[in-house]
Amino acid sequence: MRGHADKAGLEGAIIVNTCAVTAEAVRTARQTIRRAAKDNPDAPVIVTGCAAQIDAEMFAEMPEVTRVIGNHEKMQAETWQPVDLLGGTEKIRVNDIMSVEETAGHLIDGMDGRARAYVQVQNGCDHRCTFCIIPYGRGNSRSVPAGEVVRMIQRLVETGHYEVVLTGVDLTSWGADLPGAPQLGNLVQRILKLVPELKQLRISSIDAIEMDEALFETMADPRIAPFMHLSLQHGDNLMLKRMKRRHSREQAIQLAERLRAIRPEIAIGADIIAGFPTETEAAFENSLRLIEECEIAFLHAFPYSPRPGTPAARMPQLEKAVIKKRAARLRVAGAATLVKHLDTRVGWETEVLVERGNQGRLSDFTPVRFDEISSEAGRPVRARIIGHDKTRLEAVAL
Repeated sequence: MRGHADKAGLEGAIIVNTCAVTAEAVRTARQTIRRAAKDNPDAPVIVTGCAAQIDAEMFAEMPEVTRVIGNHEKMQAETWQPVDLLGGTEKIRVNDIMSVEETAGHLIDGMDGRARAYVQVQNGCDHRCTFCIIPYGRGNSRSVPAGEVVRMIQRLVETGHYEVVLTGVDLTSWGADLPGAPQLGNLVQRILKLVPELKQLRISSIDAIEMDEALFETMADPRIAPFMHLSLQHGDNLMLKRMKRRHSREQAIQLAERLRAIRPEIAIGADIIAGFPTETEAAFENSLRLIEECEIAFLHAFPYSPRPGTPAARMPQLEKAVIKKRAARLRVAGAATLVKHLDTRVGWETEVLVERGNQGRLSDFTPVRFDEISSEAGRPVRARIIGHDKTRLEAVAL
């Protein structure tokens, strides 16, 4: 979007790319729009992203907003022509996202100078979890062909990128809409084979029930980052059914155990929702125990937020105070497992990928801070882990 806007001469425009995953995200987006317009009274404000796709009228009614454009339109160069974008009286330019069948072109040249590059290989989702509004913002699942993915990654390696992250809304559904229905593991194997110069490939968030056998096999490859973020959402089987998830708590635990058997040094992250409608204290306790049982080092704990138009919003709701308290308890449990994880890394001599200044990460995504370092961003440095502050590791360069 930045590239399209710059080429169209819109350097002074403000682009707000909204999120719709929670009601809080939408509230924050509206607040950001008002603040940006107040601080830049002469600048056009263009709103896009998932929240804009789902509820374009709400944003169009804001006096601060110049235009609302959809998720498909925002990736098209012609959308950003000033005569079309800023002219006329029609504030909304949002098409039916469910009619989109192709993935948008990807601007990867803008990744220069970063420690890692993100390559979106899949977009949209065919599942309908009862709490989730995102399919209505991103559309149905669609995949980027393997050949195009490989070409993008080759370009990134040629421009000096050390690490590439594969991303998607429902990453493990990659390939289902392509000829022969290849699976994500096949794509990963192809990348490792055809781009031998790539130092590290990272898999982003995946659905816990959809890891294919080829993907399990590739997790043993040292060029695959020893990290996996699992979309778990809950630790109680009844809640998982009411969420319309497709795995059980037992399968989640088995998956974590299998990943550790393949890569003992792996770090696991996970999303868990607190206060889902009808959640009892006993059901919530199952989520608390799952953090320990799966040894989740990096927990994203979300208080449940009803999204209009989803089945869960019509279920019996818990009191906000209860939801808030349970989310806080999840975070306390997540902080404890993070400390345990950090403890296991103290004393290691390993490579740290420098991100900016004196900040970096291990290959398992654990954050690291150096007292001082001379290495440039985007390059690995050999280091000794000497301690931690309960949230990140402390290291000295060797």
